[in-house]
Amino acid sequence: MTAIVHWGRRQISGVLALVLLIGLFAVARLPEASAAERAELARPYRFTPLSISIPGGFPQQGIRRVNQDYQHIRAWISSVGAGIAMNDLDGDGLANDLCLVDVRIDRVVVAPTPGAREDRYRSFALNPAPLPMNPHIAPMGCVPGDFNGDGRVDLLVYWWGRTPVIYLARAGAAGLTADSYRPVELVPGTGTTGHYDGPRWNTNAVAVADFDGDGHDDIFVGNYFPDGPVIDDTVRGGVSMNHSMSTAYNGGRNHVLRWSGGTAGAVPTVTFTETPDVFTDDVAGGWALAAAANDLDGDQLPELYVANDFGPDRLLHNRSTPGDIRFAQVTGTGSRAVVPKSKLLGHDSFKGMGVDFGDLNGDGVYDMYVGNITTTFGLQESNFAFVSTTDDQAELRRRLRDGEAPWQDRSASLGLAWSGWSWDVKLGDFDNSGQPAIVQTAGFVKGEVNRWAQLQELATSNDELLAHPAWWPNVGPGDDIAGSQHLAFHVKGPDDRYTDLSAELGLDVPVPTRGIATGDADGDGRLDFAVARQWDAPVFYRNDSPTPGSFLGLRLFHDTPADPAGSPAVGTQVTVTMPDGRRQLARVDGGSGHSGKRSFEVHIGLGDVSSDVTVDLAWRDRAGVTHEQQLTLAPGWHTVRLGTHAQEAQS
Repeated sequence: MTAIVHWGRRQISGVLALVLLIGLFAVARLPEASAAERAELARPYRFTPLSISIPGGFPQQGIRRVNQDYQHIRAWISSVGAGIAMNDLDGDGLANDLCLVDVRIDRVVVAPTPGAREDRYRSFALNPAPLPMNPHIAPMGCVPGDFNGDGRVDLLVYWWGRTPVIYLARAGAAGLTADSYRPVELVPGTGTTGHYDGPRWNTNAVAVADFDGDGHDDIFVGNYFPDGPVIDDTVRGGVSMNHSMSTAYNGGRNHVLRWSGGTAGAVPTVTFTETPDVFTDDVAGGWALAAAANDLDGDQLPELYVANDFGPDRLLHNRSTPGDIRFAQVTGTGSRAVVPKSKLLGHDSFKGMGVDFGDLNGDGVYDMYVGNITTTFGLQESNFAFVSTTDDQAELRRRLRDGEAPWQDRSASLGLAWSGWSWDVKLGDFDNSGQPAIVQTAGFVKGEVNRWAQLQELATSNDELLAHPAWWPNVGPGDDIAGSQHLAFHVKGPDDRYTDLSAELGLDVPVPTRGIATGDADGDGRLDFAVARQWDAPVFYRNDSPTPGSFLGLRLFHDTPADPAGSPAVGTQVTVTMPDGRRQLARVDGGSGHSGKRSFEVHIGLGDVSSDVTVDLAWRDRAGVTHEQQLTLAPGWHTVRLGTHAQEAQS
C-alpha cells in the first residue's frame, strides 16, 4: 500500500496535467452538429449526379510523361489539369454548355450539360490547328468570355508548355462544332503553323476582368512552374521546384494582358498587349494556383486576389486608369502577439489553391474564402474565411489606399477551417434560402501506398534543398496522398457555423476533385454545378432541391451597336435590397477560382420573398464610362441591357 501511495504522489503532476489538457480541450474544441441537426440542414437540398458525354477515339493515359528530373515524382507533377466551366456557348439563353479539360485524354472538350436538351449537339474536342503545338503541351483549364466584343462567347484555354490560346466564336457558324471556333494566339509572335517553340508558360490560374476601366476585359495569367519543359520526357533539366515551403518566389512569372482590339465575322480577330512591370518580384514570382477579380471598394475597378502555393497569397488593390494597369499590394493588420502571421492576409505561409468572393456575414461588403491544405495528421494548415471588419465602402477604400486589408480570418469560428487537401471553391445559394453555401473540391494523389510520412519529412526539410527535384521523395504511380478525400458542401446553420453535408447529400465520392462550375442549366432558378475530377470522369450535379425559395436571376449584357447580340457585362456589381432591408451582393464573374468557372448569370436566393425587390446596378459601358441605376424587379429571370442606362429586355 505504501508503494502505491508513493507512486501516486510521483504521478500526481502528470495526472493533473492530463486532466487540465482534457478540460481545456473540452472547453476550446469547436462545436459540431449532431446527426439530427445535419439531417435537418440537408433536408432542403437534393442533387442528382449525371454523366457528361466525352468524345471517343482519343488515346487514354493514367499519368503524365514528365521531365526526366521529375520522373520519381511524376504522380505529383500529374496532380493538376482537370478543369471545367459552365456557360451559354450556343446562344440558347441557358448556361447548359460545358468546356472541360479531361486529363485522361488531354483534350479540351465542349459538351452539353446532361439531361434536358442534351441532344442539341454532340460533344467535341477543340482543335488548335493551324496554331503550332508539340507533344509536350497539356491543357490546364478553359475560361469562357467574349474576348473580341462581338457578342459571342469565346473560349480561352491555358496550358502547361505554351502560352494561352483563344478560340474565337465565328459569326454565322451552323450549330456548335469544333469548326465554330477560330483559334488565335493570346501572345503574338509564336507562329501560325508547325512545331511550337515559343514561351513555355506553365499556367494554372487565369482571371478575366476590365482591370484598367476602358470598357473591355483584360486577362491575368498566373503561372505555376517557371517557364520550362515540365512535361517533356525527352529532356533532363531546365526545371526546378519551389525554393521554400512558405516563402517561395521562384515560380512562373505572372502576366497581365490588356485588350487592344478585336473584329467580328467568319474570321474573327483579337489582340492583347502585355503590360510590363505590373508586379514586384515577390508578387510576380509566386506559385499561382488560383485567382479572382472583383471590385471590393466600389470604384468600379476590380481588385485581384492571387492564391499561391508555398507562400503568401496576394490581394492587389486596383489603381489603374484607362490604358495603364497598376496594382498595389495590401496586407492584413493586427498584433502578431494575437494573430499568427499565417492568419494575416498577405503574410500567410499556407498553400493557397482556390478563392472566391461572397458576403459571408451579411454586412454588405465582400469577404473572401480561400482553400488551403487542411488535413489532420497530415499537413493541417487551415482554409481562410477573410471576413470584412468594416461595413462602409468609403472607409474600406481609404484603408486600401493606405495599404491595409481590413479582413480577419474567421474560418475556425465559422466551421470552415478544415476540409482536407482543398482546391477550387465556389459560393452559391443552392436552395434559394438567402444564405450562400460553399462547394469545395479536395484530394491530391490517389493510390494504394500512403506517402504522408515522406511528405511530412519534406515539409520540414531545409529550404535550400527544396528547389532541386532530386531531394524530393518518391511520389509515383500507386502512391497515395489524400487520395480518398472528397468534395465538401458547406451549409450555414442557425448558429452561423457551416457544416459539411457532403455525406448526407451523396457528394462524398472518394475521388480527387479539382474545378467547380456553377450555373442554372435548365432555367428553373436552381443552381446546378459540375465538377472536374483528376484522373476520373467529370460529373454534373443537377439541382433537384424539393422546396427552394424564390430567386432573382439576371442576365446582364452590354448594349452597343458593335455587339447587338450583347456581350456579358463582366464586373457589373449587383446589390439586392429585400423588403425587410437585408442586402445581398453579387457580380458578373469573369472567371474566378482554380480550374472551375461559373456562368455569367447573376443568381441570388430570396428565401420566402415573393414581392418586388430593389436592385442597384453599377457598371462600365463599352467606352469605360461608369453608371449606376436602381431597378425594381420581381423574382425570376430578367435580361437587362446596360449602355448609358439599364433597360430590361422584353424577351
